[in-house]
Amino acid sequence: MALQHPAERASEGRTARFEKLAELASNFTSSAVFSVLCVLLVAGFVTVHLAGLSTEWQHLAGDAMAAVSLLLLALLKNSERRAEHAVQRKLDAIAAALLERQEGEGDEGGQDGVAADKAREDLESAIRMEDRL
Repeated sequence: MALQHPAERASEGRTARFEKLAELASNFTSSAVFSVLCVLLVAGFVTVHLAGLSTEWQHLAGDAMAAVSLLLLALLKNSERRAEHAVQRKLDAIAAALLERQEGEGDEGGQDGVAADKAREDLESAIRMEDRL
């Protein structure tokens, strides 16, 4: 079991089976078909309780809703972590490009030079900051 960030688990250029499954599940859960299935599941849950069916049926309906909720929670967290990682990589690339551009323009003297040096140091320290947390 790897305790790495989900986006860093797979080898470069290769998609892991779980990544493919997570992507397919994410696409399915954002579809209208899944929304209809959820409405039907909730309607079934309410119907079982209103009809006064046996406790076994009520437990089955509740367990089905809990299982779907847990799966959606795991899928949502996985998608969130992947998106977070992608955004952070883009921000790091932008920061690195700004630093390269600033270094290419050369150092200015005076008060503006001091502010530019401070901005450069802040930008350098911000790159890959999430890895140090």
